[in-house]
Formats: sequence, C-alpha cells, structure tokens
Amino acid sequence: MSPRFVISGTDTGIGKTVFAAALTHALRASYWKPIQSGLEEETDSAMVERLGGAPRARILPEAYRLKTPASPHLSARLDNVAIDPALLLPPETEGPLVIEGAGGLLVPLTDELLFADIFARWQIPLILCARTALGTINHTLLSLEALRLRAIPVHGLVFIGEENAENERVITDIGGVRRLGRLPRLPEMTAGALHQAFARQFDLADFLEVPA
Repeated sequence: MSPRFVISGTDTGIGKTVFAAALTHALRASYWKPIQSGLEEETDSAMVERLGGAPRARILPEAYRLKTPASPHLSARLDNVAIDPALLLPPETEGPLVIEGAGGLLVPLTDELLFADIFARWQIPLILCARTALGTINHTLLSLEALRLRAIPVHGLVFIGEENAENERVITDIGGVRRLGRLPRLPEMTAGALHQAFARQFDLADFLEVPA
C-alpha cells in the first residue's frame, strides 16, 4: 500500500502548500485539493504543479472550485454553491497521495461541518504544519488537541520558518508528537531550491511508512 497523507496547518498562509509541493515531488505522489477558494491568483494545485514538478496527470481536479477567497462555507454561499460532504472522498491512486486542506483544522466547510470532521472520517495520517515564530506554541498545541479529540491519526509535525529550537522542542515534548523536520523560508522560491531544502531538512524514510 502506498503512503497517503493529509496536510493541514495551524493557520492560513503558513506555507503548507509549499511543503505539500515538496512532499509531492519527493514521493512522486498525486496531489488533491478537495476545495479551492479563490481563483483569481495562482491556485494551490497550480502552485504544487509548478513547485512540485508534478505532471498534470498527477494534479487531481478539485471537488469544488470557488471564486471568493474566503472560508469554504462563506465562499460557497457567495458563489451559490452547496457543498456536499459526500463528494469529498479521497481519490484512488496507483501511487502515493498528498491531500491538502484549507487554512487550519477548524475551518468550516459548511455551517455544520469542519475540515477536521472530514479528516476524522477519512482516518488518513495527517501532517501538521506549524510556524516557528512567536505564537506557534499555543496554536500548535491547540491544533494537536483538536486532532486527538477527534481521533485523527497524526503522522508528525513540520515546522516552517527560521530555526527556533526552543519552540520546536517544547511543542514536540508537550504535544507528544514526532518532529519530521523544518522547512526554512527560501530567499528564492523555485522548484530546485525547494527540492534541495526538503532533501537537506527531511528524511524521506519518515514518509514511506505505511500504517498497518
């Protein structure tokens, strides 16, 4: 069985799409963004294709593409779209699969359903992306509590940003979660620079484990 991962974050805009691109490249995986909110700028799928170097065939189509850059529940309402959770089923792929959520774990898909509720249904190992900067301890530990409350399997934690050894230590110790590595902010965001940074900072073997 090939590895499958959900990528989520402690907040929006922390760099989880960049990490998803790096992991998609490293695993030669397919990538799926269930819901894309905001179409005027580069979408997450387009970014993963560009930075991850994945062929178009491995960038799987979103279940919903919403125009307004907002929380999916609001974006869908403004676009007069009804999100049907039954359509949010992870696609079957021949090889590894990387799935990326939107924003943080408790972002609402509808007025009744959060992304974390969908992740709990899927039971796919989740990689949580967190900042290294001030405020990350609280945000990350709260996110880990939300995951455990819903019995979502946590594969590990990825830090994004400049090194902050104390923040990283205390989060992994108190949170009881594995540190997978840290992706630094890159002065030039190119596919080559991203792939090199991933190779330096992460052990690919940590992502080849398949739960029994």
